[in-house]
Amino acid sequence: MNAPLEPQARTVEIEDLDRFAALIASGATSMRGWHFQSVDLRESSAALVALHASGAIFMGCSFARGVEELLRGRGALIFPALPHLPFNAYRGHLYTGAELFAGIATAEYQDVPDARIYQWSLQPRPALHATLATAMHDHAITDALDDFLASHPAPMVGVMGGHAAQRGTGAYTQATQLGRALTHAGFLVATGGGPGAMEAANLGAYLSTYDAGTLESALLTLSAVPGFHPSVTNWARAGMSVVERYPNGAQTLGIPTWFYGHEPPNVFASAIAKYFTNALREAILLDRSRGGIVFLPGAAGTVQEVFQDACENYYAAEGAVAPMVLVGRHYWNVEVPVLPLLATLATGRIMADFVHVVDTVEEACQVLAG
Repeated sequence: MNAPLEPQARTVEIEDLDRFAALIASGATSMRGWHFQSVDLRESSAALVALHASGAIFMGCSFARGVEELLRGRGALIFPALPHLPFNAYRGHLYTGAELFAGIATAEYQDVPDARIYQWSLQPRPALHATLATAMHDHAITDALDDFLASHPAPMVGVMGGHAAQRGTGAYTQATQLGRALTHAGFLVATGGGPGAMEAANLGAYLSTYDAGTLESALLTLSAVPGFHPSVTNWARAGMSVVERYPNGAQTLGIPTWFYGHEPPNVFASAIAKYFTNALREAILLDRSRGGIVFLPGAAGTVQEVFQDACENYYAAEGAVAPMVLVGRHYWNVEVPVLPLLATLATGRIMADFVHVVDTVEEACQVLAG
């Protein structure tokens, strides 16, 4: 008879020296199950040597001379920093707009980190270390995203919509009102993190801590640069100027991808989970939107998200179906007629009571809050 499998050690994530010091202070004697991500441990050699190392994982960490070899010899698994990358494959935190657009005040967009990472991702035949780096990066982003959501218990609502809605248009303003209303209703607003309706929803959510006049002022400022064509630089600078003027916004989330790197991320998401792999990003965004999803008018990408979400709901167990709210009866029935097919799929399924079509963002918010 086979011996029972031993229970796996509980994973402990260590992303800074404070967390490491707290574990040591608690009396820990072993690092089994500890995962270190991009921590500078050069001044922590004595503590590292005193602990049992078997089962520990170090990703992209720095050590004093000789310590790395000692830990490896004692059973630790060490992933070295990967060379010649414009990003940290082992990062322990989500991005911010300020980080991705660092230097935009004086530099052109092509010189900021977001653009440099995108250009790197376009290499025609990536080396093995590059493939591993993007996979490790996306794993780290998912881990950081779940940490973020755990610290923000408000139910997450996804807002899906196209990138074509220009600043200064009615569609853009409508999306800002949706983001604002959802945040006031107690939801965490998440979008695909790009321009257009996505930017607008993040903007409305972010400025929900300010009065309506502030939002109107911000919309006026942004309307001077309607879109990211012909200049991403000017588009980003206009957005950054609003964030700098109103720094105390609400938490809101963007989940973009470098797969669509020609669409820059918006700066109104206070936290940005940016992925290399679009399929993973789509799945994560839909799966984590447990408070429901609002679909604003959009093109192929939004339609894909409608039916990807519908597939999840179609096969979901009772109690696991999330509301789907499509805004714009005429749009979804006539212009892009996905609603008839969606209604057919829902017939006789649990999801039938969770598919809604409305005409206004106020109605959409009422459906989710009701």
